[in-house]
Amino acid sequence: MPEINQQPTILIVDDMITNILILSDLLKDEYDIKIAKSGLKAIEIANSQNIDLILLDIEMPKMNGYEVCKNLKNSEKTKNIPIIFVTARNSETDEEEGLNLGAIDYITKPFNKTIVKLRVKNHIKLKEKTDLLEQLSMYNGLTNIKNRRFFDEIFEKSYYESRRKKTNLALMMIDIDFFKPYNDNYGHGKGDEALKKVSLAINNTLLSHREDDLVARYGGEEFVVLIKDISLDELNKIANNILDSIKKLKIKHDYSSANEYLTVSIGIANFDGNKDIPKIELLIKSDETLYKVKASGRNNFLITNL
Repeated sequence: MPEINQQPTILIVDDMITNILILSDLLKDEYDIKIAKSGLKAIEIANSQNIDLILLDIEMPKMNGYEVCKNLKNSEKTKNIPIIFVTARNSETDEEEGLNLGAIDYITKPFNKTIVKLRVKNHIKLKEKTDLLEQLSMYNGLTNIKNRRFFDEIFEKSYYESRRKKTNLALMMIDIDFFKPYNDNYGHGKGDEALKKVSLAINNTLLSHREDDLVARYGGEEFVVLIKDISLDELNKIANNILDSIKKLKIKHDYSSANEYLTVSIGIANFDGNKDIPKIELLIKSDETLYKVKASGRNNFLITNL
């Protein structure tokens, strides 16, 4: 699971270099400081780097702070970056407008340095907690791989990317063979241990070949793998490697008719990106293909081309 950055990054946005230097000098010992002297530059940095907090002036030429804030909050990539306005505008109307645009705080100049440091510190702590909760919500607690919720989000994005780029998208549905009798006879503690080992083996197999692929726990003893832009030969190779990686675990299973050790069955839907097929069809076909593998003896894989 990703770790929270030990030194948060703050972007200071102001067209006056004096103001930038004051804030930078105030915060540089505790934070990694980035600077932008225009709204456009601020947007560019926010979109290309990992920014934890933005200190934003309002009075700037060409694009003022309100416009910058609105732009960042309307972007999927930058909408969750906390923004604090630091400005000479001190009317309640100005403050209300800034907060309505999505800023989390509003500090007027001249400011108290101690108060600024404390407000920044508190907002950074809040963001770290929010980021951690968001990360945890994407992971399955038992296996420590991505969960069904995260898969659903990435699957939708990947499907439309495949349609747009006319590249293929492979969806693997993986099920542990005879897992219920394994649980019933060896106990749920051993079952949980097996789930952890299987998920790690699948994940390591994918990471050793293609770092951008997704492995997630789909539910119960089912896992799902999403692979972009892959040849049929490579897809066959990866499926075989997953089967082999599970066999090599040598998890004893005396209650399986597929093998003396724990095994998996894999159903694969391979979508070429050129057809007008709804994304739900990939899930349906991968599931149907999985059941064909199970019906034919398990411990194997089958690919359905769409």
